[in-house]
Formats: sequence, structure tokens, C-alpha cells
Amino acid sequence: MSLVSVIGEEGLLLVFVNILLQQLGVPIPAEPTLIVAGSLAARGLLPLHRLVGVAWLAVLVADSTWCWMGRRYGDKALRAVCKLTLSPDSCVRTTEQAFSRWGLKSLTVAKFIPGFPMVAPALAGAMRTKWSSFLFFDLVAAVLWSSLPIGAGLIFYRQVDQVTAALARLGGWAGIVLGIVLAAFVVWKWVQRRRFYRSLRMARISIDELKRLIDAGANPVLFDVRTETSRQRDPQRIPGAIVFDISQVDAVVAELSGEREVILYCNCPSEASAARIARLLMDRGVRSVRPLAGGLQAWIDAGFTAETG
Repeated sequence: MSLVSVIGEEGLLLVFVNILLQQLGVPIPAEPTLIVAGSLAARGLLPLHRLVGVAWLAVLVADSTWCWMGRRYGDKALRAVCKLTLSPDSCVRTTEQAFSRWGLKSLTVAKFIPGFPMVAPALAGAMRTKWSSFLFFDLVAAVLWSSLPIGAGLIFYRQVDQVTAALARLGGWAGIVLGIVLAAFVVWKWVQRRRFYRSLRMARISIDELKRLIDAGANPVLFDVRTETSRQRDPQRIPGAIVFDISQVDAVVAELSGEREVILYCNCPSEASAARIARLLMDRGVRSVRPLAGGLQAWIDAGFTAETG
């Protein structure tokens, strides 16, 4: 059965489910479905106003779910999102930086940036934004994002018909071809993810080892590399930690002594932010630098003392 016939028969329900799953993190792109649905609307086979409404509703339901999870579980929800997304390099830290600069307005472009569609709503919830404000900007995002594929289907419906007709001539092979393309996309993103984490592979220091260093008076240099937004959400920090300003990295390197060990911590999955900055310091000649395994949360979970301010 072709995509056109499925959309024609199941119509709005298929569009809703496809968008909902995509926005919740299932790697099933909804844009092809919206393009075909738009072409059907251009020929009067689907009611355009209902198609648009269903697309907006699906986005709002999915994003409201992530927002609620962020509001309910905070950083735990954000870490879960990062484990789901196939674009970890565009995960929490990048989204937090966008939020710090643009606030909820950043939601309006979140759908067009890899990794943002799930992270941004969860972050908005973790930051305790007003539901009314969140829903307004998320609706704007839904309008902007859905307008492009639906509009493409409306404008280029003849070309869409040609493509779908060619797929129909392939018969059962059409589903196989589409499945191969989808599988190739997922595998490519997975390879990118593995390559990203491989680039961050380096020795970590455990929380127990760090505690022994501190208790022994080794006086390691301890950097908190979380974003300002993350520190506002959770003002706790490991005693003696210094806020790391990446814009001042050269000045920081100049002040570091070669004898003292440098420890960096964040609250990202796999210590991604800490490892990236550790790599940056190593490239500038800092020899003894390690990310803290498990980050701040592991330190707190172990029952070690944390301070605020």
C-alpha cells in the first residue's frame, strides 16, 4: 500500500500519530507525510484547515509532555532527553545557551535545529516557565515548522504526484526502498553520535578519588563548567569550585599551575560538556586535566557536601 493511499484512507489520524511520535523522539520523520498530505489537500482530498489543526495539536501535545517532564523531573528529564536524541552535540548546553540569550523566543526556531525539538520544551519546563507563555511560543513554533512541508505539498503537488506515482510503480519494492532510506538515516545519525562520544573519550576521575584528593590537601583546581542557566536551576556546587567562563579560556590557561590537577564537572550525559572543555584545555597545553565521572549529580548522590552561592 502506497503512502498516498494510506494517508488518503487514514488521513488526519496518521498525520497526528506520525508527528506525535517524531516530536516525542522516535526517529520517524513526519515531513514526508506532511508534504504528501499537503498535496492531497491541494486536490481537495483532505480538508486543509483540519490538516493544519491536527499538525499543530500533535506538536503541542508532544512538547507539553516534554515540558511537564522537565517541570516534574528537572535535570533528570534533560539527561533522559539527551540519551534519546541522535544529536547529542546539539543537546542541553547549546539549548541552554540559546535560552539564556533569547528566552522562550528560542522555541520558535527549535524545530529547525537538530536536537532542539525535545530538549527545548523539557528545558522550558525545568526553568518553570509559565504554561501560557510556553504554549504561545510553542504554537508559533508549530505554525512555522508545519507550514513548510504542508506548503511545499500545496505548491508542488504535481511533482509530488509524479514521485508517488513512480513509487507506486515499484509496488512492494517502494516500502523496502523507503525502509532502507529510513534505516540509513538512523544509522548515519547513530554513527555521528558514536563518533561524537569517541572524540570525548579520556580518563575520568571518580567522585571518591576527587574526595580523597580534597581530604589529602592536594588542592586540585575545580571548575564548574555548567551554563549560567543550569547553575540558576541548581545553585549547588562542589565546595571550592570556580565558575568556568569559556570566553576567558586563554586567561584561565595562563593562570593554571602545571603541578595542580584540574578537574571539570557538569551535569551532562557522559560528561559531554566537561570532556569537551577538558579537550580544549589539553589542546592549549594543560597536561593534568580530567572530567568528573557522573558530574555534580554523582557527587550529591554520594552524600558529599555541596555548597551554594
